[in-house]
Amino acid sequence: MSSNISSSNISRSNISSNICSNINTRPELPSGFAEQELSRSIGRSRINSIDMMRGLVMLIMLLDHVRERFFLHMQVSDPMDLSSTSWGLFLSRFAAHFCAPVFVFLTGVSAWLYANRSHGLPRSARAFLIKRGLFLIALEIVVINISWMGNYHTLWLQVIWVIGLSMLTLAALINLPRPWMAFLGLAIVFGHNLLTPIGFQPSEWAYGLWNILHDRGYLISEGALKIKVSYPALPWMGVILLGYVAGPIFSQKPNANPLEASQRQQTLLKLGISCWVLFALLRGFNIYGETLPWQAGAHLGETLMSVLNLTKYPPSLSFLLVTLGGMFFCLVVFERHFSSAGKAGESGSERLARVGHGLSVFGSVPMFFYILHLYVLLLLYTLAKFIFGANHGEYFGVSNMGWVWFIAGVLVIALYYPVKRFSEYKKHSTQAWIKYL
Repeated sequence: MSSNISSSNISRSNISSNICSNINTRPELPSGFAEQELSRSIGRSRINSIDMMRGLVMLIMLLDHVRERFFLHMQVSDPMDLSSTSWGLFLSRFAAHFCAPVFVFLTGVSAWLYANRSHGLPRSARAFLIKRGLFLIALEIVVINISWMGNYHTLWLQVIWVIGLSMLTLAALINLPRPWMAFLGLAIVFGHNLLTPIGFQPSEWAYGLWNILHDRGYLISEGALKIKVSYPALPWMGVILLGYVAGPIFSQKPNANPLEASQRQQTLLKLGISCWVLFALLRGFNIYGETLPWQAGAHLGETLMSVLNLTKYPPSLSFLLVTLGGMFFCLVVFERHFSSAGKAGESGSERLARVGHGLSVFGSVPMFFYILHLYVLLLLYTLAKFIFGANHGEYFGVSNMGWVWFIAGVLVIALYYPVKRFSEYKKHSTQAWIKYL
């Protein structure tokens, strides 16, 4: 499932009050953009690109959750069973793989931005990370869990839980020198696949801890309330550490210039290329980083599906290389082409800026959107099942993935204005709890 739902509240705290004039923080996008206003906005475009990236994966997550509501009769395993998975289902699920890595990595980036403000002295992010991490874990248990099934017979510890736990881990290690934090993050991300053969029986003392860290399973499998860990935490702890280490790439300087933006984009491109080249080598030769070797299919499409059929629970090294590499490329594209409207008369640039603005609206209040869309989907599914009845065993479902895409598209339009209104309210609110949504 998905959520850097939590990171938006940290990253935007680094932006000074004069950004209200920036194109990507305005409620309404102007048709033209004066040259001097463009020059003032350059130093802030990287933050906008983070919001756009977050917004994009939120919409992908919406698509995946519509699938889990209205296409659950065609369940997917992890990795997927390619013999029973259509191209449409495979691509939709593969796209959803990008959500959690982006959420967690950008949480680390945003923690660094919170600690290293563009104006003023550096500050510690530890207290905020602890409070926010505990808040997210409580939110997963109290609010989000019931939105999935409409009942409380099983407590599923999913993406919000793992982001909260990762934030607590980062808080504990926040004073490590950046080289040591980078080493630890890389060791976890690159080394955790070596732990795959390790396992424990329910009767052994380490069973519960190992389920939390590496194996997906039940902490409590019997009784009135069962508890299952859906997102093992160890690899995500490594991802959030690497996100924090990468924070200086997005450093917010008052007088940023195009040269600095170009250097940042070159760094992101190098990171993206490195991730994908390493994936091609490790995965292409079935060397390391994925538990299920790929196999040649009857045609190129089947072979590509096999190569990209990656393990998410816990996320394999190959899974993280593909998704984080894609994120680096997208951040460059958003900053270069979607962060400003350009000169007057450049209609193509203005359209891209409008798209970027729309994505940043969803990315500006990700937690609010996350909770809102889950309960909207619960309501829609309950109504549909009540009206039409179960038509796929115990489930109500649509006949093909085309309907899933259609429902997701309608919901994007329907939820845009509530999300936009809440985003505007949050910017001007003085209530502390609002900042957590």
